[in-house]
Amino acid sequence: MQNSGSETDTPQEVIKEALKFKDIAWNWLTDSHMWMVVLLAAVRIIIIFMLTRLIIKVVYKVIDQTLSHQEKSKLRMNPRRFVTVGGLLKNITSVACNFIMVLIVLAEFNFELAPLLAGAGVLGLAIGFGAQSLVKDVITGFFIILEDQFAVGDVIQTGTFKGTVEMIGIRTTRIVSHTGEVYILPNGGIASVTNFSLSNALAIVDIPIKNERNLEDSIKLIQQALVDTYENTPEMISTPNVLGVQSLSTSEYSLRIVADCLPTTREKVERQIQIGVKRAIEEEEALELQATKGEEGTADGA
Repeated sequence: MQNSGSETDTPQEVIKEALKFKDIAWNWLTDSHMWMVVLLAAVRIIIIFMLTRLIIKVVYKVIDQTLSHQEKSKLRMNPRRFVTVGGLLKNITSVACNFIMVLIVLAEFNFELAPLLAGAGVLGLAIGFGAQSLVKDVITGFFIILEDQFAVGDVIQTGTFKGTVEMIGIRTTRIVSHTGEVYILPNGGIASVTNFSLSNALAIVDIPIKNERNLEDSIKLIQQALVDTYENTPEMISTPNVLGVQSLSTSEYSLRIVADCLPTTREKVERQIQIGVKRAIEEEEALELQATKGEEGTADGA
């Protein structure tokens, strides 16, 4: 009975095929020309990588020196803007250089770049229609920097997010809150911004005082405490002022204190004012208590 399919190879034929494969592999491994081509390609790729890193470092240095020179010029420009623009230029430089490096490396592997770039153009056009939010993020980020709405190091609030700007990128902005949370916000989603770093702040503190205390004496005590607080608080621009009675009830009245302070230091200055006033009241109460005890001791001695 004959088999309908191909017959099984004999052991001799298997050995023959194995020896043939071994010869092919050996010839491939001992092909000096092929290995020379591979070695030269590897050397060129390493040189391309090193040149790319060198170009990026040189451009970074040029950007830093240029911005440093502009910052020291006579033109009055916001130094915060230099930090932001410098970071953005470095980001663009890194992306552009690495993209060119990838294209050159692909060319070393005999990839046809013309069809690849044409396909990338068509793909980019298709992505552009479908990624309108991405385009919006990039354009909004550009206008944020152009109009100097905020810069790296500023304390801002947008929506429910408040913190210090750590990075402004092409597409996103990174904000770090005072408790350590990191918010990464798309630039296109930043509709309105409150910048706390552009102008001086105003610290406002209301101090409750018992009605038993004399108003003039309380104002005099607090004013003296504010002078001492101002001398020990460099964030204050001028000596705080007591505006007067802000509220009044049957048990107490409230004195309002205001103080001009540096940007983003309002909370700290308000705490320092409260600490200074509290210490002054405690010291006065302690002196009054000592005086009362002294009078009682004199009366008992008599």
